[in-house]
Amino acid sequence: MPPGKPQPPHSSSSPGPDGPPDPDTLLLCGARLTDGRTVDVRLSGERIEAVGTAGSLGQGGGAGQGGERGADGPGDGGSRVDLSGYLLLPAPAEPHAHADTALTADTDGPVSYDPEDVQRRATEAALLQLGHGATALRAHVRVGDVQGLGALTAVLRARRALRGLAELSTVAVPRVLTGVAGADGLAVLRDAVKMGACVVGGCPDVDPDPTGYVEAVLEVASEHGCPVDLHTDATDPARLARLAAMAGGLRPGVTLSPCGGLARLPAEAAARTADQLAAAGVAVVCLPQGGCAGAEGPGSAPVRLLRAAGVRVAAGSGALRDVSNPVGRGDPLEAAYLLASRYGLRPGESYEMVSASARAVLGLPEVRVEAGFPAELLAVRGERLAGALSLAYSRIVVHRGRVVARTSAVREFCDSAASVELGLPRQGRGELS
Repeated sequence: MPPGKPQPPHSSSSPGPDGPPDPDTLLLCGARLTDGRTVDVRLSGERIEAVGTAGSLGQGGGAGQGGERGADGPGDGGSRVDLSGYLLLPAPAEPHAHADTALTADTDGPVSYDPEDVQRRATEAALLQLGHGATALRAHVRVGDVQGLGALTAVLRARRALRGLAELSTVAVPRVLTGVAGADGLAVLRDAVKMGACVVGGCPDVDPDPTGYVEAVLEVASEHGCPVDLHTDATDPARLARLAAMAGGLRPGVTLSPCGGLARLPAEAAARTADQLAAAGVAVVCLPQGGCAGAEGPGSAPVRLLRAAGVRVAAGSGALRDVSNPVGRGDPLEAAYLLASRYGLRPGESYEMVSASARAVLGLPEVRVEAGFPAELLAVRGERLAGALSLAYSRIVVHRGRVVARTSAVREFCDSAASVELGLPRQGRGELS
């Protein structure tokens, strides 16, 4: 059953303990945490102000489950949202999206790179992923060649339009950077950073001189103090060793993705490479949902091997319904589900890879459901994390201390002897015809 269309949640205003509601305060009532506690969480501005036992931070009543009663919309001041039946988590982040090509799988003919088309696709894709819970996204955008800087300009416009709803950062991805043909690409890359691309990216595997390509990217990143995020299938251990050696001293850091080729290397070579990446502080973003423009090899990175070596590993979505993955959902919880079901990680480990590790890769501060931490939260209907990853249909998303998206899902069954005899719960308000 697919998730419903994201809709603004309802909430109801309630007075604070000493008078009228604070317009910058939001009270989340009766939420369950992963440790089993049921709590109230008060948000003030963009941070969590307090976490207390259920009923301890405000008056009862008001909104129904999931904020179903009341008339205030997202962002209204002094509001409360009843999260009874919901699990409250740090919001996930999306460390690997392709905003310029998203939602193009059903396009007839060549993909349009008209700036208006790219901006519309990038905005729609970011909102879809926000509905899934990702309040921060990193989008890889091609620069140079026929696109020039037009696609990047469009995605930067989308970034501005999304301000207050989600944080969208951009990675400039040139094709060729070495030799005579690479001179133009290098100039465009520098222009892209000046325009506002905050990460220097690329695909060294497609350049005639992959090592020279990496050197060029690291040089531009060092000049501007930018992080680096490179696409590579990671099939060549010697090349990866050179990359690790070159990237070791670069701050604010280097990320590789999707690195599916590491899983196809002999075990000894893969383990040695993992140790080298860990020593250099290079992070890896795997794509359990599969499909990514700029990476040709199938499969996902060897997550457990990399984590055991000490590599920071995050999980991203990759393609969102483009030719690389026409059915890509762009859902961080699906990525976590696949890590648990396919690669044997525990639910908590899987979710950490799409939340804490993903935020760390993006250079964002840590989020915990504790006082003082950023109010970047996701409420998912369910009691435990494993169940939430399995059936995460209904979600409420909080960004910068206000509710910015809600997805509701209701499953209905017709009356049957089995349901009556066993007393099975049934959602829904009416009868099915």
